[in-house]
Amino acid sequence: MQIADRMRRKIEEALAPAQLEIIDDSHRHAGHAGHDGRGESHFRVLIVSEAFAGKSRVERQRLVYDLLAAELKDRVHALSLTTRTPGETEKAGG
Repeated sequence: MQIADRMRRKIEEALAPAQLEIIDDSHRHAGHAGHDGRGESHFRVLIVSEAFAGKSRVERQRLVYDLLAAELKDRVHALSLTTRTPGETEKAGG
């Protein structure tokens, strides 16, 4: 199973997101630290979930990092997170 697929499954099971986008940016980091040529090392992730309600930005990120601990130990070198509740997404205009 691909790294992105594993991340998607874990996030969906744990956070039941209203919106989830996982973008593999590995190709943009060729030659940089953490890029070994295999890909799936650098990701941008948008998660919109009610599970983030009442949590600070740091608490939300820790929650996601804990969910994806195995992937972060394996091949994922960089993970850029945007974490919002559905209400915050509406206020931000989508």
